[in-house]
Amino acid sequence: MASNLSKMELNSSQKTKRLFVVTQVLIRLAAFGASLAAALIMATTKERKTIYGFEMVAKYTYSSAFRFLVGANTAACAYSLVSLPFVLMFTAKGSGQRCFFCLFLLDLMVMGLLTAASSAATAIGFVGKYGNSHTGWGEICSYVGHYCDKTTYSVVCSYAALVLFFFITILSATKPKPSPVP
Repeated sequence: MASNLSKMELNSSQKTKRLFVVTQVLIRLAAFGASLAAALIMATTKERKTIYGFEMVAKYTYSSAFRFLVGANTAACAYSLVSLPFVLMFTAKGSGQRCFFCLFLLDLMVMGLLTAASSAATAIGFVGKYGNSHTGWGEICSYVGHYCDKTTYSVVCSYAALVLFFFITILSATKPKPSPVP
């Protein structure tokens, strides 16, 4: 009877470990896709309009916040792929908590980077959409609507990557502990 109970606990532990790995891999791949989409959409955002005889060009490179968004999402995208083998290796080897703690810290740092970049881009996007009457900054989205739409899509993808990294961070922090074998 004790032998059957031990096998059931071991089988349950293996299922939990497998579910952990599959969930980590799937969420990291989704975060890769979201951050790649955010970076590519923003990097290809450009619009040229002639207004009252003046040519107006809107490019993401004109805003430090938008350049930061591209850089942060590119870093998150690369980290998502680079971290995948480590998740698989740490789980397969049965590595201790220290390895997963390092992964957790890196996940947390990428999440913080995405938070900063997404917030900065949101602030600049808000000014572009609504302007700021106190400082005399007019809105530009009525002139370059396609540009504003693409930057909005990019920021939304960046927030999606941020949410996915939030879930990755929670998963990394709650790595299943091996069950004690009697």
